[in-house]
Amino acid sequence: MSIFKGLFRSRDKPAQDRVVGNSYGFFLGQSSSGKPVTQRSAMQMTTVYSCVRILSEAIAELPLHVYQFTDTGTTKAVNHPLYSILHDEPNTEQTSFIFRETLMTHLLLWGNAFAQIIRNGKGEVVALYPLMPDKMTVNRDENGQLYYEYLTYGDDLRKERSGVTRLTPNEVLHIPGLGFDGLVGYSPIAMAKNAIGMAQACEEFGAKFYSNGAAPSGILTHPGTIKDPARVRESWQSTFGGSQNAGKVAVLEEGMQYTPISVAPSDAQFLDTRKFQMEEIARIFRIPPHMLADLDKATFSNIEQQSLEFVIYTLGPWIKRWEQAMTKALFTAEEKKNYFIKLETDGLLRGDYQSRMSGYATGIQNGFLCPNDVRRLEDLDLIPEEEGGDTYMVNGNMIPIKLAGAQYIRKEEVSDGSSD
Repeated sequence: MSIFKGLFRSRDKPAQDRVVGNSYGFFLGQSSSGKPVTQRSAMQMTTVYSCVRILSEAIAELPLHVYQFTDTGTTKAVNHPLYSILHDEPNTEQTSFIFRETLMTHLLLWGNAFAQIIRNGKGEVVALYPLMPDKMTVNRDENGQLYYEYLTYGDDLRKERSGVTRLTPNEVLHIPGLGFDGLVGYSPIAMAKNAIGMAQACEEFGAKFYSNGAAPSGILTHPGTIKDPARVRESWQSTFGGSQNAGKVAVLEEGMQYTPISVAPSDAQFLDTRKFQMEEIARIFRIPPHMLADLDKATFSNIEQQSLEFVIYTLGPWIKRWEQAMTKALFTAEEKKNYFIKLETDGLLRGDYQSRMSGYATGIQNGFLCPNDVRRLEDLDLIPEEEGGDTYMVNGNMIPIKLAGAQYIRKEEVSDGSSD
């Protein structure tokens, strides 16, 4: 193992820019628009909040099951200790929905999701607890082995570090997002800070515009000399500034004049810029615009296709990350041969009622579905086996191709007397 000691020490990063957790100083912080961007400030943007909520709730609502391979296929391993933990309650404080929603939010904002694995004396998983990504670091020791360090603080302001807890990979469920080294994901918020910062600047501009009474700023001029210009400016602002003072009539004395100098929002294409930034942020998270209430390019014919693409191209990769990370961290090497974890998307891919019934009818007529298969998919009570609920049927008009015309050959043999 000594030959690998120096191989894994470098983490493909400028070490001096490393900050707490898995964020990097040269990514997070001031954006080109001048607005500082962090995970928490980004969530104040309605588009970012909506994208994170859509994806985290979508992952959280999917049925999560543990399956076991059998001689006839697969079956739900409801007796496995992990089944109730993943499907119902990962810990005594959270449901499976809340747990997955929280971890998915971390994954979308910080690029990594962590949970502490609690095991009993037998090594079986008994609980999973979320860990904050900005308090976690991932590194290798002198032997090249991965380890995790979790920071704890004495107060909520994080002024004083009260301790560092070191965890092994066997004690951490780590779901990494897109990254450069394959071990730690990079924050989508940090990577797209300029787009989010511009959206924040546009939002602040709009707020300032209306706080000034939806009127352009300008210059107050006086033919003489004003002894206290600050007092005059403050008096004008308190009397006519703010949306609550919009529409008031200004009375100017002593020959004073007001000259507006700002560009109107319409001239600055304010609304178009805000709309484009919303599309930019949606592009980061790969969210269809219609799911963010942008229906400009939506039609009755393309919304269904966009929703299907959302499941396949947006949720699909995230689901695969979750499934493989949980399988890797929660199963033993022997269990991986017999069990697997799956997030079910069948409910999201279901078509309308008429399309489903047509598909079921095709399946039953061609023998690859039985009535009870269909009833399970529709959450209906099963038909007893003795009444044909588990019987597979085929259309009587269909025969194997090698038997085509056999009945005519038989008739000819009978008419010729060649048959016994």
